[in-house]
Amino acid sequence: MLVLAACAGPGLEGFETRDIRIGDQTLTVAVADTPSLRQQGLRGVEALPEGLDGVLFVFEETRPAVFGMLDTLIPLDIWWFDEEGALVGLTEMRPCPAEPCPDYASPGSVARALETPAGEFAFPAGAKLSSGDNP
Repeated sequence: MLVLAACAGPGLEGFETRDIRIGDQTLTVAVADTPSLRQQGLRGVEALPEGLDGVLFVFEETRPAVFGMLDTLIPLDIWWFDEEGALVGLTEMRPCPAEPCPDYASPGSVARALETPAGEFAFPAGAKLSSGDNP
């Protein structure tokens, strides 16, 4: 797969984009592979830019993960992937304009998480996540 050099779009400055595959579907995602990009995620973004399907969170090591939705303006699905790239869970997350906000925990240790707009995709359990350099 091709890594694109452009940034992901308004509200996602500093993110690179990448094409990934989940099962037989190809998606274009912004990649959050540093602590600051993972912290930013889709906070403050009113809508994904044209041509962008979501944000892929890449962790340095496989571990339990917890996400929050403070200042996130759109409802999201978060897809959880293990160290082999297999889909191990889905969590629906709702916008939260002010504290206290709920935490959304992974179903166990994960290596990747993918945020997409709520209801836009339907991946089967066990679907494999892959890309040219296996993000």
